[in-house]
Amino acid sequence: MNPVGAVERIYLAASHGAPPVRVERIDVVEGMGVAGDRNFGETLWRGQNLTLIEAEAVEAVAAISGKILDPGAARRNLVTRGVRLNELVGVEFAIGEVVLRGIETCEPCTTLAGHLGWEAKSTLKRFRGRGGLRCDCLTSGSIEVGMQLALLP
Repeated sequence: MNPVGAVERIYLAASHGAPPVRVERIDVVEGMGVAGDRNFGETLWRGQNLTLIEAEAVEAVAAISGKILDPGAARRNLVTRGVRLNELVGVEFAIGEVVLRGIETCEPCTTLAGHLGWEAKSTLKRFRGRGGLRCDCLTSGSIEVGMQLALLP
């Protein structure tokens, strides 16, 4: 496997609208998502299992806005560092024993703006192209902070 980045932070939100809680470890269930997360078991569309965002993207948006922005505010499960997530659409990769497939980018939405307390148009503009990645979970297992993200052959 080819390491391309690492998990820097992990967040869960127990229900829709609930604040994200920072944790050190999550359990992932094949085809269902993250145990204990608001989207667990929801399968209306592909890519609902797990979401990721780049720490570098959150830092860039904070710098542009001039505001302090906790990475959890983006409401993604995993915050990564060192990997361009947009390049993983259609790609299978692993974090520890968990195999994931990148399905689509997470483009910003008005819901994100509401959670941040920012004006919708400027939020959409700031996060456009750097809102993260939606994934399907192809295997079950645990993901912990510090684990490497590796491309599969």
